[in-house]
Amino acid sequence: MSRCLGLLTGGGDAPGLNAVIRAFVKRGVGQLGWTVIGIEDSFNGLLDSPHRTLPLELRSCQGLLPRGGTILGTTNRGDPFDFPGPDGTRSDRSAELAAAIHDAGMEGLVVLGGDGTQAIAHRMMTEHGIPVIGVPKTIDNDLSATDLTFGFLSAVGVATEALDRLHTTAESHERVMLLEVMGRDAGHIALWAGLAGGADVILIPEIPYDAEMVAAKIRRRQEIGRLFSIVIVAEGALPARPDGTLPSAAERKRALAEGGGASVIAMREIQPHVDAEMRNCVLGHLQRGGSPVPIDRVLATRFGVGAADLVEADRWGEMVRLKNGVVGGVPLVDAISDYRFVDLEGEFVRTARSVGIEFGAQPI
Repeated sequence: MSRCLGLLTGGGDAPGLNAVIRAFVKRGVGQLGWTVIGIEDSFNGLLDSPHRTLPLELRSCQGLLPRGGTILGTTNRGDPFDFPGPDGTRSDRSAELAAAIHDAGMEGLVVLGGDGTQAIAHRMMTEHGIPVIGVPKTIDNDLSATDLTFGFLSAVGVATEALDRLHTTAESHERVMLLEVMGRDAGHIALWAGLAGGADVILIPEIPYDAEMVAAKIRRRQEIGRLFSIVIVAEGALPARPDGTLPSAAERKRALAEGGGASVIAMREIQPHVDAEMRNCVLGHLQRGGSPVPIDRVLATRFGVGAADLVEADRWGEMVRLKNGVVGGVPLVDAISDYRFVDLEGEFVRTARSVGIEFGAQPI
């Protein structure tokens, strides 16, 4: 009997999602004879009435490799275990979702998403017996189970180009320019783009910064005739508390909301210590949009085939990952249990410091 699988994309979008869909369908439908049903807008497509699904066939793959976004749509507002209602109430609709999966004749789900989406998939498996295969998706590259996630290098490329462009206008006007990039809890995009784009200062969530140390870097540049500076700021970066410790997640969220965002806060903290005009630029969702770079297309294709291979081997409950250059699987429970932060004693931070980049704190 032919296998029937459901496939969905959840959480934020990322360059490469369509390439994963394409590869999975080409392998599963084209070579193994499966039926693959696309579920629209994450799990929501099976919770709406009527259900919103579409058959994923070989012709569905045309033009998908370079296409950004996801043809299935996505959302991060449809947790079936805590589903929002129109009147503001929330309810557990996970049993309803499980019934819809069974009624559609799906043997299991292939779930493309970040840690939140994968956590939901794991709960559907453990609490309702729904077989699942995970495919990691996050432009923040913050899942420790895989060496790299597709979309990350595309986002780094966008941020690097933005830094290149800011250099020319900053130098022309002798300004300090701050570029805010994504990275709520982990600063990998800021670190990589800062290295690639020649930033003078990198501010990341893992290092609470001292504004005076950042200002001192800018003043040193002014003293040698470099009258402009480039600061890249991860969206979760904040100045140090009086005791030098990191704020909690709740404190960070509140401080960023009340302060107007990481780059606004950084500019306000640094400005009193620097005699220079300052401007900030928030890159925002530009990092998620557009066509994936070649390496992300290749990685996404490998992950799509890898997911099909896990299904073929009945290795349910695993997530595709890249480890030491090889695509394989890892138990989903392990994949979502360990977050990858920037290694403050690692080579990337040491390299950045070695070329004179300031982080606003003394090395560990």
